Amino acid sequence: MRAPSTLSPTGSTRWSLPRILLLFCLLNVGLLALEVARHTGFGPNRLALEALVLTGALGLLAGRRGVHWLALTGAGLATILLAMALGDALARYSLNRPLNLGLDLHLLLSVFHLIEGNVSVAAAWLASVLAALALLLFAVAVYALLRYLPVRARAWSGAGVVYQLMLLAGLVGLLGQELLPTPPRTITPALSMVEDQAYWVERTRQERRQFSALLQETHEAESRLALTGLAETDVIIGFIESYGVSAVFDERYTPEVVPQLERLEERAEAAGLHLVSGTVNAPVFGGQSWLAHATLLSGLWIDSHLRYELLLQTRRNTLVDDFAAGGHHTVALMPAITLPWPEGRWYGFDRLLESADFPYAGPPFNWVTMPDQYTWSHFQESVRAEAPEPVFAKLALISSHAPWVPILPVIDDWSVIGDGEIFNQWEGKGEAPSALWRDHDRVREHYARSVAYSLEVSSAYIEAFPEENENALVILIGDHQPAPIITGPDPSAGVPVHVLSADPRLLEPFRERGFIDGAMPPDAYTEHSMADIRGWLREAFGESARLAAR
Repeated sequence: MRAPSTLSPTGSTRWSLPRILLLFCLLNVGLLALEVARHTGFGPNRLALEALVLTGALGLLAGRRGVHWLALTGAGLATILLAMALGDALARYSLNRPLNLGLDLHLLLSVFHLIEGNVSVAAAWLASVLAALALLLFAVAVYALLRYLPVRARAWSGAGVVYQLMLLAGLVGLLGQELLPTPPRTITPALSMVEDQAYWVERTRQERRQFSALLQETHEAESRLALTGLAETDVIIGFIESYGVSAVFDERYTPEVVPQLERLEERAEAAGLHLVSGTVNAPVFGGQSWLAHATLLSGLWIDSHLRYELLLQTRRNTLVDDFAAGGHHTVALMPAITLPWPEGRWYGFDRLLESADFPYAGPPFNWVTMPDQYTWSHFQESVRAEAPEPVFAKLALISSHAPWVPILPVIDDWSVIGDGEIFNQWEGKGEAPSALWRDHDRVREHYARSVAYSLEVSSAYIEAFPEENENALVILIGDHQPAPIITGPDPSAGVPVHVLSADPRLLEPFRERGFIDGAMPPDAYTEHSMADIRGWLREAFGESARLAAR
């Protein structure tokens, strides 16, 4: 007796409608999940038009030769889309912007090193392997779903009609969006993601052309200018990691941070220093501090790695060259640089101290290679005191970098810091980052405490060495706002800037741009950018300004 047909009532056809619905629901939910990062959860839409097209096409091809290749292609595309969705979520979560494949692929290595610094090398590799396995398993699961779940149906059977209607409805929705009104709560998440990345890639190409032209146009105008008005003055710029205006104006953080700003005022006054504060916009959120450093030093808005790479491909004068032309000994202290950093030489510092160049004998504290108090101490004792002429120094103060644990106390007696061995007493203290980060409220609490520590150490340095700072211009500035987990949605791009000097005339360029007395910036929002600071200094203290004043 002949086996029953797959289309007969006794065969699997009786399960056609449930299987069709199951396939459609799984595809629909999976596609809508691509929008989770954009909406911080499932958005208002309920139907992915691509799910209709895929369900209809797969149903009509089930059991035929082409379904294998369609399923294989679908699995590959779905895996790529998932990887893009995860990258988009990571970019929005950490950098407060969408994924841009034209710029962000290099950040994969940065993520690896962040895990390595906060946990261990083994954990970084384990996370990488698990991520690769998860994507592979996802691809296999999608292939099996697309290859085997649909029921083979004749064109005019009940299941066949359903498949054709779904395919037709999906195609009309996809192809007729410009001609017909889109039904409510429908979306094309896969196409939207591809279109978004195509837009960003094209925009990146245009950006490359426009920024290259800008570099060429301004090359002569931005030649180095001797800052002779500061020729006898030590100029120190301390970049405080993740110190954004949210730390000052968000009521969740003010109880920890504002008292340290008040302490900064008190210590500045006791040291005979004048203090003004303001706000400037940083080019980045949540990370990529090197772009903020490049923005301030170059006087150009470096808000992407593309611009950074293009900048480094030119021989461009920066603030480092301006100070060198005025007779300063230029130095950069970069304790977080643990890998080869050839671009550091591009700036032309007389002396560049990376992590391995510090004689630090204490322990690292997760990602933080050495605490800020040691960085300040080493700068004072081994850099500033030995410099043959006034210094221009850029310090990266990294204790307020995530994961914001542990929070060290400030040592009152700076003479005992030495090579940092004293910090061994806090090795292994505090909870593990993996435990802390399970509670976002406590993460925010630790963020505030770490920023407060960096501010307290900086003000303690000013108090500890008052004579050395009598002839100095000290600029404390945040490098960028922290990640959205700290700031919340739609934060200001602003970072606080505190400028200190015993000579009130040196503060005038900042007062003229809205900076006010004290350590509290006037507002979280501003029209000024970090790129403006070089121009302010050149205008006020450059050789041309000095000649005009005669």
